[in-house]
Amino acid sequence: MATSPAAVGDLGNELEELRWVSDLMVAGSLATGDYVPRISDLDLVAFVDGPVDTGRQVALAAIHRRLDSGSGAGLNLGCVYVDIASISDVDTRHPTWTHGHLVHRVLSRVTRAELARHGYEVFGRSPRDVFPEVSAEDIRAAARAELTGYWAWAARRPWLWVDPAIAELGLTSMARGRHALDIGELLTKTQAIQQAHAPSWLIDQLAARRRGDAVSSPRIRTALVAWRDARRTVAHAKRVL
Repeated sequence: MATSPAAVGDLGNELEELRWVSDLMVAGSLATGDYVPRISDLDLVAFVDGPVDTGRQVALAAIHRRLDSGSGAGLNLGCVYVDIASISDVDTRHPTWTHGHLVHRVLSRVTRAELARHGYEVFGRSPRDVFPEVSAEDIRAAARAELTGYWAWAARRPWLWVDPAIAELGLTSMARGRHALDIGELLTKTQAIQQAHAPSWLIDQLAARRRGDAVSSPRIRTALVAWRDARRTVAHAKRVL
């Protein structure tokens, strides 16, 4: 388990004081031991004892803005806020603080699997007390859902891939998705870079950025590699349904 940045504990302290947040859990690279400071995002999940209405959203946004300008500055501290009554509905969208904004997103099957396998609590219950144990087939199903959902949508929109962030995320997500489909196991982002379907020069550049090096990749060439990889991987995921 990687050492949690101070901002994670600060968020936990703030949320506990609200009295209506019952649990705060760590997912993502910090949970899997693949966290790279100021490169990786901080992915957290909180459970709330009722709907996250407008008043609660205002309170949460204020906390996150305060942390984003304080101990969480530059760390991309994000959190999904889930009404515990809706935890079993994988299609429900929940208020989510990410990259300075409050949006609404599902708690993905992959994140649920990460929590069940690797997650840990900041306060409240252990993820293992909330999420059932996941099997290899559960992980395959989670990967299929992401590949044939969001990534299928993105693969039909080639212009999106000119964004370097989308192209890089796509290459690692496709590698992670293929590994999950084939093996039934989760793959870290660092491991996924080495399994990306990309030229060696691009893999080297992805690895360098993962280490924190200031390396850029040719935008259009990278976009084309990543978009083609997504189309192939999504088609494969649809065939194995």
